[in-house]
Amino acid sequence: MTRAVQQTTRDLRRHNRSALLTSLYLHGQRSRLELVGTSGLSSATVSNVISDLIADGVVVEAGSVESDGGRPRTLLRVNPGHGHVVGVDIGETHIEVGLFDCTLDTVATATYPIASTGLEPAEVARLVRTGIDAVAATPGVDPARLLGIGVGVPGSVRPGGVVHAPTFGWRQVPLGDMLAPGIAAPLHVDNCARTLGQAEMWRGAGRGANRAVVALLGVGVGAALATGLDGQRGSTSTTEWGHTVVQAGGLPCRCGSRGCLEAYLGAEGILARYAELPGSTPLTAADTESRLQELADLATVPGPAAEVIASTAEYLGVGIANLVNLLTPDRVVLSGWVSQVLGVRMMPGVLDAARRHALSYLFEQTRVELGQLGPEAVALGAATLPISQFLAEGGAIPR
Repeated sequence: MTRAVQQTTRDLRRHNRSALLTSLYLHGQRSRLELVGTSGLSSATVSNVISDLIADGVVVEAGSVESDGGRPRTLLRVNPGHGHVVGVDIGETHIEVGLFDCTLDTVATATYPIASTGLEPAEVARLVRTGIDAVAATPGVDPARLLGIGVGVPGSVRPGGVVHAPTFGWRQVPLGDMLAPGIAAPLHVDNCARTLGQAEMWRGAGRGANRAVVALLGVGVGAALATGLDGQRGSTSTTEWGHTVVQAGGLPCRCGSRGCLEAYLGAEGILARYAELPGSTPLTAADTESRLQELADLATVPGPAAEVIASTAEYLGVGIANLVNLLTPDRVVLSGWVSQVLGVRMMPGVLDAARRHALSYLFEQTRVELGQLGPEAVALGAATLPISQFLAEGGAIPR
């Protein structure tokens, strides 16, 4: 057999493994017969590939279901214990490092406040490595079976993990090279809004959407556009939604412009607008996240806190209307920690404002939902980076 034929055979085998593994990963338990129907592969090919995946420990049998007039069909699923991945959220208030099993269930987490670092790249990298070491030392975890490490950052990322993050004051920071020493597993660095969007499409409120916008609301504001059912056969890209202008000559933004959406929806912007209202009570909590929660608690009764949350909902609704009019998504997902703190309280006002400002025939086709991934959403999103490679390689463990 020639080298070219061998290469083609290996590529075809990897492609088939990837197709079946991805189907099981994103859509859950399926039988061999269902995989034949959804993959377009022959029953013999499906049987052979699944046998290989089971032998490699990537896929396991998960019970059976009754069939129409025949023997019960055996269900298959991805083996959660096949390996682990690490996801890192480098946020503006903290660094969170999560250890996840092969199906992205949380195994362990470590969180470090970031304020004391002054956002110095070397100190941030040191905390990230500390967190990775901490979660990788979890009992029962084999570091040799670590599939990879994903890192989400609030900025643009160039090849090699070079980061440009204006909100951090970072310009051409070689974060990938700074993290690499002592890390044997494959390392992936990407924009946190994009990876969060992928996670919501796979496991959260974006499931089943063909064209979704996932908004990340925190100290900063960003959004990702995900196309393709469950993120398959499509792509997830970032937008600078937070720096679209919603008020000409409005509040100053960190980017140097005025009236940006982030100036009204970012956590610091919300707190600053509250502090300027007559009758506002000084907030006593030490950090930004705790102060925003304190504000939410005050908003249970009429007053300045309720007023600023109502105005925040209005601006968010306007921002969503702009997304609907420009991008025509069938789903808008509000994720990030600000959404977790204020989302339920703001949602009626958000929907009302979006409905008033969007073209009605487009808004009728759009669902607006809160994210479903919880406080570890961004770290989980980062963990999808090594999992994506794992699926693309057909379940091969990197060496």
